[in-house]
Amino acid sequence: MTITFVGHGYVGLVTAAVFADLGNIVWVIGHTPEKIENLKKGIIPIYEPGLEEMVKRNVEAKRLLFTLEYDQAIPASKIVFSAVGTPPREDGSADLSVVFDVAEKIAKNLGEYAVVATKSTVPVGTNRIIKEIIEKNKPTDSKFDIASCPEFLREGQAISDTLHPDRIVIGTESEESERLLKDLHSVLTAKGEDKTQFVLTNIETAEMIKYAANAFLATKISFANAIARLSELTGADAVKVLEGIGMDRRIGASFLQPGAGYGGSCFPKDVKALISISKGVGYDFTLLKEVEAINRQASEEIVRKAEKFLGKVENKRIAVLGLSFKPDTDDMREAPSLIVINSLKKKGAQISAYDPIAMDNAKGIVKDIEYANDAYNAARDAELVIIMTEWNEFKELDLSKLKSHMKGNFMVDGRNIYDPIQAEKVGFSYTGVGR
Repeated sequence: MTITFVGHGYVGLVTAAVFADLGNIVWVIGHTPEKIENLKKGIIPIYEPGLEEMVKRNVEAKRLLFTLEYDQAIPASKIVFSAVGTPPREDGSADLSVVFDVAEKIAKNLGEYAVVATKSTVPVGTNRIIKEIIEKNKPTDSKFDIASCPEFLREGQAISDTLHPDRIVIGTESEESERLLKDLHSVLTAKGEDKTQFVLTNIETAEMIKYAANAFLATKISFANAIARLSELTGADAVKVLEGIGMDRRIGASFLQPGAGYGGSCFPKDVKALISISKGVGYDFTLLKEVEAINRQASEEIVRKAEKFLGKVENKRIAVLGLSFKPDTDDMREAPSLIVINSLKKKGAQISAYDPIAMDNAKGIVKDIEYANDAYNAARDAELVIIMTEWNEFKELDLSKLKSHMKGNFMVDGRNIYDPIQAEKVGFSYTGVGR
């Protein structure tokens, strides 16, 4: 097929590159000339393992094409995916202004027939508004269908998740649009299966599935952190508690690791949006409000642990290892490290920091801290070190060497990546989360 993606963020660029790699002709429409010119050269604006190589390969094969012009890409495409951002407004609701602007531009350039499918995470009812916009602005002789085809990619594993999804959710209102979307996705194989697992439903259900999935995963993380705090207060080991309940097949171990809280572009935004959606229809989603509160507390608890070790942190040098919200990405959006660093700065601490990938992005967000070129230099003369991201690089550190660079011997392991006994053997005063 010839298809188009509007938007070249994590979702748009990764999915476009994968479908090009599978043999389709894929257009990607952007709105920033510099980024589009870089993409034409295979220079990508985000970090995602394996993505740069895949983009370059398909640009050279002329299967992956980048443009600023809608009239260059849309008319020949059987499916047009909208994959633009839906950032939260101050009240937590999703800002859909770009979604609607893109819908109008797609409409004006439609050919004989196309499915306009939304990949962006949007509130229930959004695709109905998109349909009205397209009807109003399309050429008279053009025909179209709308669809909701939400993504479920994890940053750092996005290519694998695209090629081997747990499920493909397709929300449609016509047999033709369902057939086209199934044809496009049928080559993908589910994890551990030899064929794709489809969830075929109406548009409103597809829209809700995405929010419900992210809200549930966020709930599991906050539950784990609530159990971690309770375990610390009672003398239990939360790591073993959560391991024990995760073995129950009805529960599962995924997302039950205690830590410094969730972040990124999806969970915080989607939890807020689902609370806002609920409010709009008269339902007070108190569970998700507590999920948010517990998540914030998980990050604040890291600061409290630092203060428990040091007393006042004013004028104390503290090293923070890890800045991105999770490993294998440079994404700093809603990263728990931001809460921790900003809180410590307000209390007068001197911060040195290191992250293998995310420091360039962090420098544009966090000022007045020292950025080091590796973990050992970040720890130099520090009285306390905090682990905020579970990078493999940090798991392999020589803890004796790390401590030898420090002035003090305190460690707050916000991701439980070290064995407390081993850390204490080399001389650290160690605390993790829930231990």
